[in-house]
Amino acid sequence: MVQDLFLTETAFYADVILPASAWPEKDGTVTNTNRQVQLGRAALDLPGDAQQDWWITQELARRLDLDWNYTHPSDVFAEMTTVMPSLNNITWNRLEKESAVTYPCEAEDKPGNDIVFTDGFPTASKKGKLVPAKLISPDEVPDDEYPLILTTGRQLEHWHTGSMTRRSDVLDQIEPEAVAAISPQALQKLNIAGGDKVRISTRRGVIELKARADGAVPEGVVFIPFCYAEAAANTLTNSALDPVGKIPEFKFCAAKLEAV
Repeated sequence: MVQDLFLTETAFYADVILPASAWPEKDGTVTNTNRQVQLGRAALDLPGDAQQDWWITQELARRLDLDWNYTHPSDVFAEMTTVMPSLNNITWNRLEKESAVTYPCEAEDKPGNDIVFTDGFPTASKKGKLVPAKLISPDEVPDDEYPLILTTGRQLEHWHTGSMTRRSDVLDQIEPEAVAAISPQALQKLNIAGGDKVRISTRRGVIELKARADGAVPEGVVFIPFCYAEAAANTLTNSALDPVGKIPEFKFCAAKLEAV
């Protein structure tokens, strides 16, 4: 079951797709990494059969015999304040007046603190603890068969899988198709020009896309954005897990590059 705005690559695999609401269609709060709790206000009506996200979640809960009776996102926020000390002295009414409040906040009539740890860390000694970490080699390193490093990531214009940004005509005109960003020196050695079609291969798969000369990419590295389903970079990446964090090693694997 997937709850989303569009029929995304993930939603293609779902049995049920629930009609979610978009950002400008709902009220609610968002808290960013700058510790600002910001209030968003609905500017558009819901289209078609779309529903508010909190309403969909509540209806699912009720069908599981849970007694959920929220009537508005403010009810959800009020409950959050009872279990999240970081929201102390931040109320929905205050957010309606001020639009955004930074936590921690010492009183309802005081602004939030710009700095969290002014006189030390929350430890007995008030000091932080730095622990040296030993570097662990990647699971798969370049060799004679796969001499390059492949890494993947986002583009400025397209977010994650592009389920929303690739529907923007303006953004899609700037970055309309998948590219492999490679240093100019590496392209020159392979006698490949920017705009030529290339084949990127790893031990897990192959994709074909256009090459782009990019001086910001180190020699020996290929960067591919992962938002293009038609040249899905993650079919190439390594799913080996980091032994400590258990995070897949999607950002580093051995690869080779060939002209098509």
